[in-house]
Amino acid sequence: MTKKTIRAIDALQEAQKIAFAPFIFQTTVSLRKLGVFDLIFDKRLNGGLTIPQISKALTVSEYGLGVLLEIAESYDIVTKNSEGQFELTKTGYFLNYNKTVEVNINFTNDVCYQGLFHLNDAIKTGKPEGLKELGEWDTIYDGLSQLTPEVQKSWFEFDHHYSDGIFEEALEHVFKNQPKTIFDIGGNTGKFALQCFNYDEQVEISIFDLPGQLKKALSNIKEKGFGKRVTGHEINWLHDHPQIPKGADVIWMSQFLDCFSEDEIVKILKTCVASMDSETKLIIIETFTDRQKFDNAKFVLEATSLYFTVMANGNSKMYRSSVFEKLIHKAGLNIIKDHAIGDFHTMLVCKK
Repeated sequence: MTKKTIRAIDALQEAQKIAFAPFIFQTTVSLRKLGVFDLIFDKRLNGGLTIPQISKALTVSEYGLGVLLEIAESYDIVTKNSEGQFELTKTGYFLNYNKTVEVNINFTNDVCYQGLFHLNDAIKTGKPEGLKELGEWDTIYDGLSQLTPEVQKSWFEFDHHYSDGIFEEALEHVFKNQPKTIFDIGGNTGKFALQCFNYDEQVEISIFDLPGQLKKALSNIKEKGFGKRVTGHEINWLHDHPQIPKGADVIWMSQFLDCFSEDEIVKILKTCVASMDSETKLIIIETFTDRQKFDNAKFVLEATSLYFTVMANGNSKMYRSSVFEKLIHKAGLNIIKDHAIGDFHTMLVCKK
């Protein structure tokens, strides 16, 4: 194990930052919502703004701005010059203007923040003990269609941000042999199905999902005029002996299997194997923790694992690719293609 050299005083500073991490997180949320970051960035060419100037522009008390900006300065989110004018640092800029950071902040604040208080209980019980902060469901997927609009918006934006960008590249592989029928497992809001319909004029899609999500997906697809080419099948993979019909040329699972435990993943894959013939391709898209180029991407995935622990279902996570390879083979599948797609994802193409 490599030891990083760090002075004791610096290590103590890092420890204190962790001890007060919720304080600076909520400070960041508040400064974003109040418009402080936007305002001082807009005035950067003038050297920034003082607290009285910000107070007048935003109708926020000088006291309130003072306590927020003081700790933000200590965390190197803003800087203050000798005239008391505040500007954004590079960190502050990314906190306010980077889309990925914005999605992560909203997801953490709106979906996970209150529930994370119950993380210790979730670790002990293996159940999503924090989910009760949002509603009384066994898993978050049972309640997605019933979340408040703000929470639902943050959840779907987080989910789509890490999946939508790879669809265009993925479709080239999906349609390489011109499939006529695709099974979309975990269809979400129907975005992938819509991409398929626009890519190929003949393909038909069957979506398999929980009732709430399925209703939303089918509604979105019919609204776009593709209602005749889609069918929906309600399914709960956690029930005993789930089944899907035969007849798919391609079975598609994008960031779906990480929502389940290892045993549940094997059960899902075996269910799919039972419906496949020798030519059916099963395509798995995942973001594996051991295949990330950048440390911050790996960090985001590991944080997402804690969301699964305390909010989603209590027993799943973002996996290493080696774990998936083992589970895929255990289910009776062979990986015939394994390649990177986009900056963060891996595509595994499997056959019986």
